Amino acid sequence: MKIRVYAGISMTNGKYLDDLAVGDTFETGGITLTEGGIVDFALVHDPQPFHVDKDAAAQSIFGGLVASGFQTIALTFRLFRDTGVLNGTNLGGHGMDEVRWLAPVFSGDTIRARVTVESIKPSRSKPDRGTVRFRYRSYNQKEVEVLSYAIDHVMARRKPVESA
Repeated sequence: MKIRVYAGISMTNGKYLDDLAVGDTFETGGITLTEGGIVDFALVHDPQPFHVDKDAAAQSIFGGLVASGFQTIALTFRLFRDTGVLNGTNLGGHGMDEVRWLAPVFSGDTIRARVTVESIKPSRSKPDRGTVRFRYRSYNQKEVEVLSYAIDHVMARRKPVESA
């Protein structure tokens, strides 16, 4: 398995479908969640008591304020986007599958992501693109996996070199 670390690097151009191979793995930098960030996100997108109310959260199965799973998904995608792998080559997506919230994310936790290419399918009808299935996994600072999901990204292909 190849591991390519791009944490903190801004690439001008992303990876084309043709640059990727099944098993390629990309590690991201980390982001630390704050109580304010958790509450602010949840108030707009997922206002459940264990995301917005410290007292209610303390009485919940989590025993304290936890980040919304949707916030964890969004931050995980953002961390991968920030590597530059998708810059200018990601054309959108077909969907997300197999979402699993595996452990709670608390205020003060730092999450990072490991993203692996699971499959590559060049388009038969549109030779300028194809689909890459990336497996996203997020880990906290204790190396506990907190989230896993897959996204089928539509990725650009390199233009063929025309021969003279």
